[in-house]
Formats: sequence, structure tokens, C-alpha cells
Amino acid sequence: MQKELLASGWAAYANFATLPPEYADYEKARFVLLPVPYDRSASYRPGARGGPGAIIEASRYLELYDEELQAEPYRAGVHTLPALEPLASGPEAMSARVEEIVGRLLAAGKLPILLGGEHSLTIGAVRALSGQGEKLSVLQLDAHADLREEYEGTPFSHACVGRRIAERARLVQLGVRSLSAAEADYLHHAQVTTVYAQEWLEDEQSAERALAELDDPVYITIDLDVFDPAIMPATGTPEPGGLGWYAVLRLLRCVCRTHRVLGADLVELAPLPGQVAPDFLAAKLAYKLIGYLSEPSRGGS
Repeated sequence: MQKELLASGWAAYANFATLPPEYADYEKARFVLLPVPYDRSASYRPGARGGPGAIIEASRYLELYDEELQAEPYRAGVHTLPALEPLASGPEAMSARVEEIVGRLLAAGKLPILLGGEHSLTIGAVRALSGQGEKLSVLQLDAHADLREEYEGTPFSHACVGRRIAERARLVQLGVRSLSAAEADYLHHAQVTTVYAQEWLEDEQSAERALAELDDPVYITIDLDVFDPAIMPATGTPEPGGLGWYAVLRLLRCVCRTHRVLGADLVELAPLPGQVAPDFLAAKLAYKLIGYLSEPSRGGS
């Protein structure tokens, strides 16, 4: 697949974590990373187009042994595809392109992890997964509800991701701390479970109760602005408050242990000049997710 994509004009990145060829070979790898350097619908601070490259560059400095798991997750095989070429025609066409590629990865038996890029790329991934014949659940970790019907003239904006997901899948949102009056009204009648960040911080059980609403299979989408901007300032729209590193890890490990996860994405890293800590956080989060999805006892095995 990589040769075909390179021939079609995609730009290539180095292997995630500079893994040796025997652990990065496409045919043998269980996990396939798809970089999507796209931020055309960004509404505040653009720059998420630089997210995939920054994550892969930071991954060069990861320790490949995970002390929590007491394992080396990379041994499951992690292949990094060339970057998905941004389309100038807009987010709807980009979503269709993502849907096509993710569908091909699923057909090949791979577990795709998308590296954004703005959050609109999730729409294509969810459409590919929801077309697999099973009722999909989506776990969205995000500072924003993203439930607008349309934004700035398009229903495929990053601000509409949750709304588009809810049309195709069971949606559970955690960490939200910003939404419009129209989005709040939508939540009164929609089949969407939303746990606000303040609620989660005051009662950790609220997140666990929300996870009970997920049915298999599950897709995980992580907007990095779910984190406290004190540790993750490099996002398009940083919101005060937010979650800590270990709270998010506990949640992700729980989901991966108890559910059949078919794919995931990390989006909205907009690198800041001179600050590498946010890039490293995103790279380590991607590797932690690979580790949790590799655990033998997990629900998705």
C-alpha cells in the first residue's frame, strides 16, 4: 500500500519512534499510523497541519519500554504511512479521502491510528468504521462539544465533528468545557452522553459511568485540548481547566481493557515554536494507546 500511496504524491515521514524495519513493515504491522496534516477549517489558531510531523519527530526520543505495562508495545508492529495530501477543495472532500483510506486499512485487517491535523478528519474515519456492518460507539475526549450543525458554511468543520458522529454512531463525550447555547439545546434531546470536565474532576466515577454507555466496537477520538493547557498549550483553541495526564491514561486503559477498539485518532496538535513538551506528550500518548491496545487481556483482542 505504501508504494502505491507514494506514487500518488504523498509525502513520507520517518517511521514512528524510528522503529527498525522488522517492526515497521506494513504487511506484518498490527497498527498503522496515518498522518493527516490538514487544518483548512481551523477557526482560531491554525497550525495543526504541523501536528503529525511534530509527533513523529518527538517520537524519536521515546523510551520503547513502558514501565506501566512492563512491555515493549512496538513489538506488535507499527507502520507509518506517508502523509495524506491535503485537498484544497475543502473538508468534505478531505473527509471522503480519509474514509477511503481508513476503509482500505480496515479491509486489510489493520488497526488505524490517525495523527492530525484538525478534528474534521475524524468524520471520515467514523464513516469508514460505521460502514463495517456493526453499530459503532465513539468515545470523544475533547474540551469542545463540536455539535454544531454547520460552521462557517460547512457541516464538515472541526466544530461539527460530534454532530456528524452522532448521526452514525453512539457518542460519549468526556472533558467538555465549552459549547454554544444551540449545542446545549441539542444535548437536551439527542442520544449523546456528555460529561463536563468540572463534573469529571469533582467525581471520577462520572466518567466511568459514562463508559458503560459504550457498546462494542469502539472508536476513540482524542482532541488534545481535552488536557489542561498548562501541560498542552499547543492546540488550536486551548480552554482553561482540563484534564491531567494520568486521569486520561486511566480512562484509556479502562476502555481498551473492556471494549473492542477498532481505531483511534489524536488531533489538534498545533506546534508552538521553541516548545517541544506538547509534541512529546502527544507522541507518548500515541505510544501509550498502542500499548493499551496491545494488552493480551483487553476487550478488543
